[in-house]
Amino acid sequence: MPEPGLSPLQSNLPEAAARFGEAVVGALPGLPTLPSLPSLPSPPSLSVSAPKPDDGPGGAVIAAGASGPSGPSPALERVLRGPSGLGTAGLQLTLREEPPTPPAPEAPTEGRPIPGLYHHPVPEPDPARVEEVSRRIKTWALDEVDLYPEEWEGEFDGFSVGRYMVACHPDAPTIDHLMVATRLMVAENAVDDCYCEDHGGSPVGLGGRLLLAHTALDHLHATKEYEPQWAESLHADAPRRAYRSAMEYFVQQSTASQADRFRHDMARLHLGYLAEAAWAQTDHTPEVWEYLAMRQFNNFRPCPTITDTVGGYELPADLHAQPAMQRVIALAGNATTIVNDLYSYTKELAAPGRHLNLPVVIAEREDLSERDAYLKAVDVHNDLMHDFEAAAADLAAACPVPSLQRFLRGVAAWVDGNHYWHQTNTYRYSLPDFW
Repeated sequence: MPEPGLSPLQSNLPEAAARFGEAVVGALPGLPTLPSLPSLPSPPSLSVSAPKPDDGPGGAVIAAGASGPSGPSPALERVLRGPSGLGTAGLQLTLREEPPTPPAPEAPTEGRPIPGLYHHPVPEPDPARVEEVSRRIKTWALDEVDLYPEEWEGEFDGFSVGRYMVACHPDAPTIDHLMVATRLMVAENAVDDCYCEDHGGSPVGLGGRLLLAHTALDHLHATKEYEPQWAESLHADAPRRAYRSAMEYFVQQSTASQADRFRHDMARLHLGYLAEAAWAQTDHTPEVWEYLAMRQFNNFRPCPTITDTVGGYELPADLHAQPAMQRVIALAGNATTIVNDLYSYTKELAAPGRHLNLPVVIAEREDLSERDAYLKAVDVHNDLMHDFEAAAADLAAACPVPSLQRFLRGVAAWVDGNHYWHQTNTYRYSLPDFW
C-alpha cells in the first residue's frame, strides 16, 4: 500500500479520512486494500455478523448519543453492521471460532456492579484463553523478569490479569497478541506498586526512579562509554526489568508509529504519577477539577490506546492524532480510571496512609458526607461514559474508515472489559455499605 501523503499543518478529520481512503482505494484499481502490520501473521477469518447496539462489548458505544426518535441514522447503522465488501472481512470484531456467534452477555458469576453505575455487561471471557494467558504471564514474570518474591505470589494470582486482558481484547487474533497487552499491564502495575504504592513506593525521589524506568521504553542514546552502564541498569530492579522485556515484545508486534504512540502515553502516565506524588509530599488536597486533570494523565490510557496492535492491525497515525479521536481516547481513559477509584475505595481506605481518590476529594472539597461524595463520584463517571459514547458515535459517523471504526469498537470493548474485571475481582475489591 502506498504511503499516505504528508498531512497539512491544520488537517481536520474529514480531510484526513479522505486522504487515507484515497491511498487505500488507489493501491489496486477496483479493489480496496486493507492496512496491515507487515511483521504480523495474518489473523484468522472473522465473522460478518451484525451486532446489535447491546450485543456485547463495544456494541452500545456507537449508538449512544446518536439515536433520535426515529432510531440510529443510516451512517450509524452502517457502523453497527461493520465494514462490508471485498477485502473487509478482516476488520470485523468477532472471531470466527466455535461457536460461530459470540455468547450473549450474562450477569457475571462473581461480584456485583456498583448500584447506579452506567456500564455494559460483557460475555464471560473464553476460559481456555484465560488459562493460557494466565499460565504464560506467570512464566514470564517468574522466569524472564524475576518480577516478585515468593510471598507476593498470592497477590499476583489474585490480580487475575489473564481474565482482565481476555475480557478487554475480544478481537485479539492470537494468544501472542493478547500477551503483548498482558505483559505491559503487569509491568505498569509493577512500577505503580514498587515505585508509588503498596510495595515500597514513596513520593520521595519518585521522579528519578520513573525517569530511569522510562528509558526502558524510550532508549537512551548516549556515547559508547556510558550506554553499557545504562543497559546494565535496566536489570537493576523488577519494574525496569519488566518494562524492558514487555517493551521488547511490544515492538516486535507493533509498527514504529504504534510504539511511539505508546511511549507518549506512558510519559503522560508518569507525569500523572508525579503530580499525585507532589500533592502527597505537600499534603495537598486538590480541587475536584484539579484531581480530574491529574487523573487524565494518571489513568488507563496506555491500555486502550494499543487496541489496534493487540487486534493485529493499525490505525494510521494521522487519524489517531485527530482531536476528535484524542477526545474519545481521553474520555475512555478518564471513565475507566474513575471505575477504579470507585471499586478500590474501601481497599484504599483500609490501606496505610492517605490515598486520594475521587470520592475522597469530593467529600473534602465540597463538604459532603462519605456516602454523598461517593454517589456524586458515580454521577461523574456516568457523565464521562455518556460523553465518551456520544463522542465515539459522532466520530464513527463522520469518518467511515474501517480501521478507525474498528479501533472505536476496540476502545469500547476495553472500557466494558475493564468494568467487568473490577466488578468480578472480589479478591481485590469490595463495595462500601452505602445502599
